[in-house]
Amino acid sequence: MTTNIEHQRVPLSPNQKSRRINQDMDLYGTFAEIGAGQETVRHFFRAGGASMTIAKAMSAYDKDFSNAIYGPEPGNRFVCESRLKNMLRHEYGLMLERLSRKDHPTRKFFTFANTVATSTFERPHGGHGWLGVRFQTAPDRPTSDVIVHVRLHDPDISLQQENIGIMGVNLIHACFFHHKDPQEIMTALYDNVSRHVVEIDMIQMNGPDFSQVDNRLLSLQLVKRGYTDAVIFGPDGQNLQASEVLYKKNILAIRGSFRPVTKVNIDMIMNGYNMFIKENRVDRQKLQVLFEITLNNLQADTGDVDEKDFIDRADILCSLGQTVLISNYQEYYKLVEYFSRFTKARLGLIMGVNNLIEVFEEKYYRNLNGGMLEAFGILFTRDLKVYVYPSKPTADVETMTLENMPVHPRLRPLYDYLVSNKRMVDIENYDPSVLPIFSQAALRMIRDGEPGWESMVPPYVDNMIKDNRLFGYVPPEVEAPGKAQKAKA
Repeated sequence: MTTNIEHQRVPLSPNQKSRRINQDMDLYGTFAEIGAGQETVRHFFRAGGASMTIAKAMSAYDKDFSNAIYGPEPGNRFVCESRLKNMLRHEYGLMLERLSRKDHPTRKFFTFANTVATSTFERPHGGHGWLGVRFQTAPDRPTSDVIVHVRLHDPDISLQQENIGIMGVNLIHACFFHHKDPQEIMTALYDNVSRHVVEIDMIQMNGPDFSQVDNRLLSLQLVKRGYTDAVIFGPDGQNLQASEVLYKKNILAIRGSFRPVTKVNIDMIMNGYNMFIKENRVDRQKLQVLFEITLNNLQADTGDVDEKDFIDRADILCSLGQTVLISNYQEYYKLVEYFSRFTKARLGLIMGVNNLIEVFEEKYYRNLNGGMLEAFGILFTRDLKVYVYPSKPTADVETMTLENMPVHPRLRPLYDYLVSNKRMVDIENYDPSVLPIFSQAALRMIRDGEPGWESMVPPYVDNMIKDNRLFGYVPPEVEAPGKAQKAKA
């Protein structure tokens, strides 16, 4: 008789993890911690046996001294990714200079670094920080890196520091004992740490031990697992931290399935962009364009996220030089609230008129105490402008714009107020010939092997879909068995 008992994962405590590393005679490294992150190495000292593990532990707490060691950062920043990478490079380099490999033939070197800012009594906001490990998995093997960015939501300063220390131990332990399983590394980061008080909004794994890892999938996992609500990756596929990308920027976002990108999407972004840059409070030199895909949009019929489908979309958007935002914000007001964390500059949203009709549906705001008015208060108390793209699915249907969009009479005064104050404007100079194009139709044609979809997507995108067999594309010469049998019949 067999019983179906689900395996329960029991995480080790920080002390157990630290002791396990200290007892491994081949693990040897340095610790460098800046700002409020003076907690990680303490766990290793308390566990016992640290003299065999810790080559050096240091705190460059004074800012001038920190700059003297690692060099100043642009804008004289200290809690940033570039500072963390400089710390890892500098400290690991010192180990190689000062320790002879002949004297340590079996040792695997590592450097742990963090730079953290917690809340202060003067500024009781949440803190944030960068943590990273550069490590070897064999004495003669090149190093690999794992870098994470965290946001600290616990109001207690001492608890923020404690959580950083535990997460640092988790990161070091996971790199050495779970480097073959990136998914387990992500799981282990939250051992003995609550997701409600520490948010991981960026993770990056690079080096020979992660040569098969697609960091965009790691970003997707952060949102899928509920570690954060939004992640960003750039045209090169590298994960980006939101404040590094969006801080004090004008942001122009377009939401869509992009499955695949069509000529309509390109027409929307080009014309919306041309209108946005003419606004008085928009600086073209400080403008970030984002193509946003919601997690809900990535879910298959089974309710799970189709990772292959996600990568297909990401590959095309990246090839077009776009920065991609993956979010769990189904409502636009949540997206705007997210942007407002990082900037007070003018924001722009590009949406189709059909999407705007949904924005004016009261049913989406029943969970708010203030209902629709609360959501619109969040939207339009910010410096936000909505650019509305028209709809004309067939030739015999009138083109729908802001002028003739259906609105419930009860909401008409609110609608008229936003239009008359130019908080919502029609996109001008659009291409009428692309209005009948829909991503769903193009996707169906691609999967069914039906010709004609090539004219629905931008130049070169059709070749990319064919060459890489994206979205289920099958070349005509590779005929599916089912279709061949049907043709013979």
